[in-house]
Amino acid sequence: MDEDLFSLGGDAPAPRTLSEGNRDHRAPLAVRMRPASLDEVVGQHQVLDPGSPLRRLVAADDSRTAPSSVILWGPPGTGKTTLAYVVASSGDREFVEVSAVLAGVKDIRDVVDAARRRLRTTGKETVLFVDEVHRFSKSQQDALLPSVENRWVTLIAATTENPHFSVISPLLSRSIVLTLEPLERADLDTLVDRALAEEKGLGGAVELTDDAREALLRLGGGDARKILTSLEAAAAAALTKDPPVVDAEVLAQAVNRAALRYDRAGDQHYDVTSAFIKSMRGSDVDASLHYLARMIEAGEDPRFIARRVVIAASEEVGMADPTALQVAVAAMQAVQMLGMPEGRIPLAQAVVHIATAPKSNAAYKALDEAIADVRSGRAGVVPPHLRDAHYSGAKSLGHGAEYRYAHDSPHGVVPQQYAPDELVGTDYYRPRESGPEGRVAQRVQALRRIVRGGDGGNGAGGAGDGGTA
Repeated sequence: MDEDLFSLGGDAPAPRTLSEGNRDHRAPLAVRMRPASLDEVVGQHQVLDPGSPLRRLVAADDSRTAPSSVILWGPPGTGKTTLAYVVASSGDREFVEVSAVLAGVKDIRDVVDAARRRLRTTGKETVLFVDEVHRFSKSQQDALLPSVENRWVTLIAATTENPHFSVISPLLSRSIVLTLEPLERADLDTLVDRALAEEKGLGGAVELTDDAREALLRLGGGDARKILTSLEAAAAAALTKDPPVVDAEVLAQAVNRAALRYDRAGDQHYDVTSAFIKSMRGSDVDASLHYLARMIEAGEDPRFIARRVVIAASEEVGMADPTALQVAVAAMQAVQMLGMPEGRIPLAQAVVHIATAPKSNAAYKALDEAIADVRSGRAGVVPPHLRDAHYSGAKSLGHGAEYRYAHDSPHGVVPQQYAPDELVGTDYYRPRESGPEGRVAQRVQALRRIVRGGDGGNGAGGAGDGGTA
């Protein structure tokens, strides 16, 4: 058995080829636990169904029906590299791996030329695995096109970024994009159980407590590789003790990360979320960032955090700084596009904006008061001049009669009753004087005087008659 994990050849950056060394006991736990077949793969059922592109690649009964290029798109630790290795180990294939961070156009052409010679002289196919393909330049991606087009290699590319934005169209059109989802809790439990029990893993040498398991999965954030790496470090620490038990304290010391007490379905979830929102409302930017960090470090869904930030932008800041909502929505969209950990950056920006912005809940309180009136029966009929006047017979009913068209006024505002009779003169929106809403408050007062005819009435007489709707 080769003592190295990979057999290396050529000048750096050298492509890596698969060897039996990937089962060496000195290899990292995440490598030792790598499945040997698709049936051993945990999770990703949506891309492993019978007849799926990956299944066809592994079977390789007829190369004409198997895809020549597959792009695996998903978060870190969801099995992109694992799936590439499984495909390569099936059948008599040569596996070559290049890193988009290190390889250049020349390296790609050398790999392709070797694959062509191998195919021509021995009939042996080559699987080319390109990790982080989104880091390839256009010219590097262009260099892959002939080999994919002519099936000189079977290309498996992995990316954590949306390939529709990061991969050139010609390569994308020649590839099948498979989206990998974060592993579910049951899948991660299975992965940990296998690593603890199987001989190629830890072989039952250590015990994992329930608290440590919860902390391990939280710290892993759905990243299988990170979970196995942390488990391996904790197991090494536990083996120095008697009995060899991995508890939350051992895990925290081994991975140099606090095992935060944070249950996403329990009290800590709601307590920290509540403190997060109240800190933004209270304009304590530092406390807001603290609770944001706790949620991120505990593995909270970043989409949940982003939704709370968007709500706070309207509920806590509102019209006192209308740009807060724009920043919050942009942060939510950025999180969806970037994923984590990069998504933490726009989240921090939005949280700082909201915490330091002037505050007003006048807009949403106004709506709540209006809803309360509607629910209590204070609705009333729509004034006749505001009713729809487009259908036949509406005119005979008086619909639209004496309606005043606001744009006929030089200022775009005319005296006119808009509210139902029983709500005339009711003020729902009471703007505050903080931030830009202070200017809105002055405008609201002026608008009410004009619209209500100066006395809160129905606005009879005034600027500019208009046409009917």
